Amino acid sequence: MKRHFFLFVFVLCAAYPAFAQKADSVAAIATYEGADRMERLIAGAKKEGTLNLYTSIAAPDVSLMTAEFEKRYGVKVNVWRAANDKVLQRVMVEHAARRNDVDAVQIASLELEALARENALQEVRSPNFAYLIAGAVPKHHKWAAHYLNVWVQAYNTQKVRKDELPKTYADLLDPRWKGRLGIEAKNEEWFYTVVEGMGESAGLKFFRDLVAGNGISVRVGHSLLNNMVVSGEVPLALTVYNYMPEQAKAKGAPIDWFVIEPAIARSNGIAVARQAPHPYAATLFYEFILSEDMQRAMSKSGYVPTNRNVDSPMKNVPIKLIDTDKVLNAGEKWSRTFDKIIKGVQ
Repeated sequence: MKRHFFLFVFVLCAAYPAFAQKADSVAAIATYEGADRMERLIAGAKKEGTLNLYTSIAAPDVSLMTAEFEKRYGVKVNVWRAANDKVLQRVMVEHAARRNDVDAVQIASLELEALARENALQEVRSPNFAYLIAGAVPKHHKWAAHYLNVWVQAYNTQKVRKDELPKTYADLLDPRWKGRLGIEAKNEEWFYTVVEGMGESAGLKFFRDLVAGNGISVRVGHSLLNNMVVSGEVPLALTVYNYMPEQAKAKGAPIDWFVIEPAIARSNGIAVARQAPHPYAATLFYEFILSEDMQRAMSKSGYVPTNRNVDSPMKNVPIKLIDTDKVLNAGEKWSRTFDKIIKGVQ
């Protein structure tokens, strides 16, 4: 038994430098800032030949991204796709177990920030940062936003006249909106940011008065809420993503959208796993996603890019990004507050 024990310790100690070297190599690759950065990344990624991507992006858009990446660089992309919370959970479990399967993570910034706090993500120093909007890259550089999900207000054009649309949140208190409003069931970040903008006391009073006076129909899922606007069951929705009513409108549905300024947005981002088994491919994919070419392609699909050089479908609309740090720090409080005021959960 003693011999086996010392043999195990010897093997473990012998293996440790390899693990440390691997971790250092990921950091060295991701933070390299030399003029030949892209040449190194491309050469290294082609040798690795594979990229393991965990993502929450819609299936058609993931296919668009990965097909172009594979075509351009000859690197096979293995995709595991699920909801933001499921991707977060899987990365956290694998990180804790030191099971290093994932190379790149592509989910909402709130979940990415949670992974950064668990030291599961690698700092990256990208030349593309210089072209991104303010707030797209946190100070620690462990993730970067590549597009925005912008909440807009959508209305059924057969149920709501354009000249009666509210210009401010206070206008929603008008009795004409009684029984006509809807909201998505998990939009605590939007709720928090609107309340913060009004001042917490005044903001909470506004939402209490709105629910008490006119009511808000709560729907699970942005697509469902958007469809309820199209059908007229919810004449005016407070929180749908900008591309949803635009796509439905293009197909002839009786729906349009507007913004009570500023529009509130949450970002989706890209990150390199701290123990990525294919660090060159992971970092190359990171740069590919932030590039003008890919941001332009995403913009054509209705996404709001973070690259300032790419035309945005929301270019004339003032946008306020949610503060991921604040939301995470007080997430439980605001979830309870949202449930109590908006959903009526005691």
